[in-house]
Amino acid sequence: METTQAVAPAASSLERRIDLAVPMAVIDKEVEKRLRQLATTTKLAGFRPGKVPMKMVAQIHGQQARSEAVGAAIEHSFSEKVREQKLHVAGYPRIEPKVSASDVQMEFTAIFEVYPEIVLGDISTKEIEKATLVVTDIEIDKTIEVLRSQRTTYQPVERASQKGDHMVIDFIGRKNGEEFTGGKAENFTVEVGGGRMLPDFDAAIEGMCVAEKKTFDVNFPEDYNVPELSGQTVQFDVSVRVVQGAFLPEVDAEFAKALGIADGDLVKMREEVKANLEREVKKRLQARIKAQVMDALLEVNPLDVPQALVEMEAQQMAEAARKDLESRDTAIKNMPIEPSWFAAQAERRVKLGLLLAELVKAKDLHAKPEQVKAIVEDYAETFEDPKEVVRWYYSQPQRLGEAEALAMENNVVEWTLANARVTEKVVGFDELMSNQA
Repeated sequence: METTQAVAPAASSLERRIDLAVPMAVIDKEVEKRLRQLATTTKLAGFRPGKVPMKMVAQIHGQQARSEAVGAAIEHSFSEKVREQKLHVAGYPRIEPKVSASDVQMEFTAIFEVYPEIVLGDISTKEIEKATLVVTDIEIDKTIEVLRSQRTTYQPVERASQKGDHMVIDFIGRKNGEEFTGGKAENFTVEVGGGRMLPDFDAAIEGMCVAEKKTFDVNFPEDYNVPELSGQTVQFDVSVRVVQGAFLPEVDAEFAKALGIADGDLVKMREEVKANLEREVKKRLQARIKAQVMDALLEVNPLDVPQALVEMEAQQMAEAARKDLESRDTAIKNMPIEPSWFAAQAERRVKLGLLLAELVKAKDLHAKPEQVKAIVEDYAETFEDPKEVVRWYYSQPQRLGEAEALAMENNVVEWTLANARVTEKVVGFDELMSNQA
């Protein structure tokens, strides 16, 4: 097959254009071949299978055969040129027909992107701050307090309400003396100072007692989502049915049993809390430093990426988000989720994917079996039967893909920390636990 080729100026640093010419004789020969193949299975009333005249077969399947023949010829021609020039094509080419006066060939332009050539930068110029945190009794005590607060119970109290209490109230709202829609409720439960109500309402009910009634003004903000009330001042009549105070459980044997310590031993409980806390702290510290390492690598290795790959990644992220929403609420299964929402994240992922692949190859940072095993075993420790979880992973090698990818990323992180300028900084417990990154 004869083709002509020319590379036109690219629209971006990764875009390429190749002009292709496919001889008509080649297409006609391919069309005839396809029609003869189709003739063996073509059925038409009055003819036995395989005996339909070629002229009639061409009338039935001619357009399809020619379309397929042209597509196959273009694909073959394009593949040849890509191999000749040793181009690493990203995504699929866009084929545009060219206007040609020739009767002996069809001409096209293939527009496509190639993978970038990555030249690794010098990571030794980057400063990376490595967060550290040692779990002490202080962090254990804070965690136990969080666990206590998660098990808060509310019981009626004979005193004035205060922040954190639950109140059961009746209320009626009036604007200019007239009740307004949505401004009335009975047996309504609200947390004092919980932020669910408007600030004026919250402030007014704090300090009220059981059976007390009160009338007060409430100012609606200008941006309130009900136009009839935005920027308006209304009056509320409130009567209190119940005031419930918050009661935390005592740190005793029953509390320990509620946390899974069968014999209620408080020493064992603290050891268990410490072990779980150290595991969570380690995970968060690793996530934090990994994010910093990836940022540093991107800064040292700026690169353009094929938009075709970014679009595919964004599509996958949108589909994953859609499935996640469906698993949470089937009522929103048809909610439109646009891939464009994920464009920036997708571009970052693609850049890191290409960069890490090059770094792993150049520095031999591939995952080792013992590293993968350690990751699987560490994950399995969070389950009741760790050995069964490990066995499940290794029963099908493809399940190890995520663990292998994580081990590879860990190797990249360790290599970067070993070659960059690293300073350690103790991070606060509250800061770390409130921010995953």
